[in-house]
Amino acid sequence: MSNPHKVKGAEALLLSLLAEGTDTLFGYPGGAIIPVYDHLYGYTDRLHHILTRHEQGAVHAAQGYARATGRVGVCMATSGPGATNLVTGIADAMIDSTPLVCITAQVAAAALGSDAFQEADIISMTMPVTKWNFQITRAEEIPGAIAKAFYIARSGRPGPVVIDFTKNAQNEDMVFSYTPCDYLRSYQPTPPLQAADITQAVEMVNAAEKPLLLVGQGVKLSGGERAVIALAEKGGIPMAETLMGISAVPNAHPLFVGNLGMHGNLAANEMTQQSDLIVAVGMRFSDRVTGDVKSYAPHARIIHIDIDPAELNKNIPVALAVHADAKEALEAMLPGIRYKERTQWLALATAKRREEDDTVVRHDMHPRGDGITMCQAVSALADAEHGDAVIVTDVGQNQMFGARYSRFNSTRSFITSGGLGTMGFGLPAAIGAKLGMPGREVVAILGDGGFQMTIQELGTIKQEQLGLKIVVLNNSYLGMVRQWQQLFHDRRYSFTPMDNPDFTMIASAYGIPADRVSDPAELPGAMRKLADTPGPYFLEVVVRPEENVFPMVPAGESLSNVMCKE
Repeated sequence: MSNPHKVKGAEALLLSLLAEGTDTLFGYPGGAIIPVYDHLYGYTDRLHHILTRHEQGAVHAAQGYARATGRVGVCMATSGPGATNLVTGIADAMIDSTPLVCITAQVAAAALGSDAFQEADIISMTMPVTKWNFQITRAEEIPGAIAKAFYIARSGRPGPVVIDFTKNAQNEDMVFSYTPCDYLRSYQPTPPLQAADITQAVEMVNAAEKPLLLVGQGVKLSGGERAVIALAEKGGIPMAETLMGISAVPNAHPLFVGNLGMHGNLAANEMTQQSDLIVAVGMRFSDRVTGDVKSYAPHARIIHIDIDPAELNKNIPVALAVHADAKEALEAMLPGIRYKERTQWLALATAKRREEDDTVVRHDMHPRGDGITMCQAVSALADAEHGDAVIVTDVGQNQMFGARYSRFNSTRSFITSGGLGTMGFGLPAAIGAKLGMPGREVVAILGDGGFQMTIQELGTIKQEQLGLKIVVLNNSYLGMVRQWQQLFHDRRYSFTPMDNPDFTMIASAYGIPADRVSDPAELPGAMRKLADTPGPYFLEVVVRPEENVFPMVPAGESLSNVMCKE
């Protein structure tokens, strides 16, 4: 790619993407980006373009691809409404640290600021929700801008980058050559490890009686899964995961005590409150994890390891802030960690797990009365998939039941919208994950509300003949909002009941085999059929309309104030 040759700007974009190793991109054509698509017509042997049915579907699919593979996801849209339809996914990617390069077309440079047809100032709109954005107004800027975009998107704390591409620059001639970017003078993505911090962290861990490792998504992003497990095993330290950290540690690991936060496990939350040392790795102490910050981890000194200095001491004051790559810091700590028998400390996890089984799980798995519970549905799916599938959820009750009752044997197997909580994320993100990992089973767990926000992406599955599995948990409500209305607003179900269509007929219309199950006795067989069917499959599970997700820590309350029933 370093040999100079003359091309149009639109072709230079495609050559730049190829130079960065891009093989899949998601997009939707339009007037201002036609030159790029015209040249793409000749590159279909090297660039697999996925025509989504909406630009929001394109950016969520790029997110799913990035989260499943660890590579940069790429999406494209035309100017104006095409570009603005990407913004929700860009904001989602920013808060969830997902590496994206989003390419938007723009009117010609001479028309900027004239309110030309389909002109929108996407640079100003996305500045708060991108790591970097840039407007290309001359063709000669293309290779350097794309090289810089990929470097920024994937390095340090990953995130989205927007490249706005004027139409004149797409049509101009230029002499193309490409040099990847690996350094920017004003940008230091990976800070140097401070030996004094590692020494102090090791001393604090070795002195602790009740340490707890909090595993965030940063562990997965850094490739530090083996290191965090090795540190836990060497020190006899229990591990808990944030929502975004789920699957970094296999569920079956004897030191894994569960998920943290609002709908986390009793053991993980209670151990947070009783711990004398918390080692938080690659997580940001979000409000959904901490609850009331004033009562969070009252007995613990906290070590916080994160590559983003803005997260250190932002929400929770810590005893030791380690500004470092998660994997690098964990590996540096390993040699000094000493094993300590923690029989009594780990016994608390066992006791709390038993309490949760008695007060929550048993009730959800063996309820009184008729109908399927979401707990039963997700558990049956986990049994059918044996912990080997990539699970992609939407947002709401389906998300929390998916997090609680799915099982994971390997990393990068749980994909969800965490910080922004974007309904409609699940289906297109699952499409991207399946395209990124075609050899793995990918299952989308969706609610009836979120599914209908991006239901048109069934057309993408049809066109690409994707072997994606879809489970819709249909309770005919916006379930999580209804739960809050029930618990905190005297059951005033204001605009949360939903009159839904026949989802199986819609799936069938897209050529996707579909079935519906409403009898608990038929559920295991229905899930086995889903798992065993080659190609795509759609299963609607009719679930109880007023089921709630427990345990639950009410918003803004202490992790010690856990609700296990209405």
